Amino acid sequence: MSLTLGEARARRELLADVSYDLHLDLTGPEHAECRVVVRFACSRPGAETFLELAHGDRVTVDGEPAAYADGRIVLRDLAARTEVVVEARVPYVTDGDGLHVFTDPADQETYVSAYAGMDVAQRIFPCFDQNDLKARVTLSVTAPERWSVLANGRLERAGGAGEPWRFAPTPPIPVAMFVLCAGPWHSVRWEHAGLPFGWHARRSLAAALDRDVPELRRVTEACFEHYGELFDEPYPFDSYDQVMVPGHNWGAMETPGCVTYRDELLPQDPPGLAERRRRTVIVAHEMAHMWFGNLVTMTWWEDTWLQESFADHMGFRVAEAAAGVKDAWADFLVQRAPQAYLADQRRSTHPVAARAEEVPDVDTAAGNFDAISYAKGNACLQQLVTWLGEESFLAGVNVYLSRHRFGNATLADFVDALSSASDRDVRGWVDDWLRTTGFDTVRVQREGPALGLLREGSRRHRLRVDRYDAALEPLSAEMLEIADGVLPLLDAALVLPNAGGETFARVRLDPASWQVVTERLGQLPDPTSRALLWAGFFDQVSVGDLTAAGFVDLLERHLPGERNVAVVTAVLGWTGASLLPRHVPESAVAEVLARVAGTCRAALRDLRAPDGRHAWDLAAPLTRDLAGSTSDVALLRSWLDSPEATTRDGVAIDSSLRWTALRRLAALGEADAEAVAREQDRDRSATGELGAARALAARPTPEAKEAAWAVLFEDPVISNRMFTAVADGFWDPARASLLRGFVPRYVEAAPQLVTARGPGFGRLVGAAFPRFVLDASELAAFDERIARGVPTVLRRAWQDELDVRRLSGR
Repeated sequence: MSLTLGEARARRELLADVSYDLHLDLTGPEHAECRVVVRFACSRPGAETFLELAHGDRVTVDGEPAAYADGRIVLRDLAARTEVVVEARVPYVTDGDGLHVFTDPADQETYVSAYAGMDVAQRIFPCFDQNDLKARVTLSVTAPERWSVLANGRLERAGGAGEPWRFAPTPPIPVAMFVLCAGPWHSVRWEHAGLPFGWHARRSLAAALDRDVPELRRVTEACFEHYGELFDEPYPFDSYDQVMVPGHNWGAMETPGCVTYRDELLPQDPPGLAERRRRTVIVAHEMAHMWFGNLVTMTWWEDTWLQESFADHMGFRVAEAAAGVKDAWADFLVQRAPQAYLADQRRSTHPVAARAEEVPDVDTAAGNFDAISYAKGNACLQQLVTWLGEESFLAGVNVYLSRHRFGNATLADFVDALSSASDRDVRGWVDDWLRTTGFDTVRVQREGPALGLLREGSRRHRLRVDRYDAALEPLSAEMLEIADGVLPLLDAALVLPNAGGETFARVRLDPASWQVVTERLGQLPDPTSRALLWAGFFDQVSVGDLTAAGFVDLLERHLPGERNVAVVTAVLGWTGASLLPRHVPESAVAEVLARVAGTCRAALRDLRAPDGRHAWDLAAPLTRDLAGSTSDVALLRSWLDSPEATTRDGVAIDSSLRWTALRRLAALGEADAEAVAREQDRDRSATGELGAARALAARPTPEAKEAAWAVLFEDPVISNRMFTAVADGFWDPARASLLRGFVPRYVEAAPQLVTARGPGFGRLVGAAFPRFVLDASELAAFDERIARGVPTVLRRAWQDELDVRRLSGR
């Protein structure tokens, strides 16, 4: 039962001063035994309230059977100070939402981890599962011998010989930020700034952690020191552990004192520059949450942006300023901002800062953890800093953090804090930017000798405008403000507004500037501007202003000379994830893949040239995309059969490249189940298990697709990672004719699976939308099924994808 805003407000008025004394016994094979002492104050003695507990059994309150139904435990006749003891048996899960259990195929070691988040703490222990009933949590855990346990609080006593692990009480935290990680972890610990720090990973990833920990430690310490300089409030917790965990549904989770990351961020093969840049930004993002989200927590879910937009913004900013990720904002513009522009054109768009009543319950709120709350909010904050000035912005932020430390806050509180630090009209800015949906267009207008900028929309923008001559020599770079009317500019061959990505607005060039860009994009000296323009190409394809073939022309012309690794990986990634399944019909897929492969080959040749730069940073992702797009069976087999450790371009033939090549061979009909089994014999890791499943599902035969379908929709306990891997192999834009019969089956089976597995798994089912161009009748089948009623999370995922498919008129 989804908690409503009204219920949350009523419970918050009734209760205060909440604490949990929680014990979990993880020694059982299928369930954990839970005992929690809940203490709280009640403003109206004699009233009643409820605790949430999803999927528990044998539930008792003070030793007596509980009034427990629909995931709620009723507590009646409350005293001014109430203490209840609740005991229950809680099941392990394989979907990442609750007590997630994972057995490592590499060594058969088992791990149990609790990744909380919205509406998930109640899947772990009985609690008041809302943000504004922050509580102190005291935890003890009984775990199998040889395991170690990590949690929010500092470890007070290690367990063993039947004794539990005990942790210090936390400061007041939202229960959504509870964390527990138990298993035979490999740990690297040290002390910094007087606090215990640590990085941890599965035992089978020990070598990978030891390989990467010098960089991980450097990044951690650099970001920690930088935040200490930015914020007046000191780091608010007593330890800082970071854990690479299996089965995480998010990229990471900012749980206080013990941050968790999906362990794909610690690959068994050495990560390339693009992967390390992304990981560094994520580390900085999660650390920002120690202040934005943990020290100060949103009151209700309409202010998700108060946490996520800030962490997203600070992640890119601090990754560059402190951890050495050069040109980090280019990564944002080409990787994350395009998602925000798409999201803002769907029916599900919402203001960055919605009003509380627009988020009536937790099910609705779950949909707002999206590109609006993250990426658009980040872009809006960039405009706010540009408009307000960095000094005033940080002064206001520090007022906000200090006023509401260990409490809850709203948009109004944040605006009050900013207003206290600036004489500008912050409230007016908020109304224009955060309370509205959609985005403006900034258009370069050239009529004869007259050149200017025209804003189509309603917001005032402060942005950088770059001017270049015909040889792409810079003429000027000015910070300008644009509002109503045409802003006159001096003549130039190329005018590029928003050149540094200062605002959130669509940019459209005049024909002369467009010609310069399409002919000489790679010669633009600023990688941020190049990132902005590539993102603009994505947008133009999405809305039908640029054809798929026209985009591939630009790809062939300009990507081989691109030397920014974030741009290269983002462009190739968007081509595979968006262009092919949404905009290229089956009849043209082979040609587009051939042109992508040719582009990768050309780029690799350029890197071998005497003036090639950053070759090692770029060659690996180019080779992986070549492996994923080429139809050169001999080349793919030569990599799998090669006695050498590298390709001719010097790229390591590691497990990642091998699985990419084998999946491509399987999709081409050139690798059978025996070939997949042989490769899995070489790689018994979790990565190998998923790679094998993906390759088997990719085989282009009716029998292979039926077998994959059975894995997806007939295995009641399939893990989140396995479901994603099989779905990834199953759909193929080049095999639409083979797969079209599965579309109506997916339309009917998906709602049943989401109902059975819940909203966390439902996000994965929604993401398993058919990945090829659908005709009008197939799109209409989704509309009809939605009209008959589907779970909230699936309705949102399907409608979002339908809206994107229809944007370009397809």
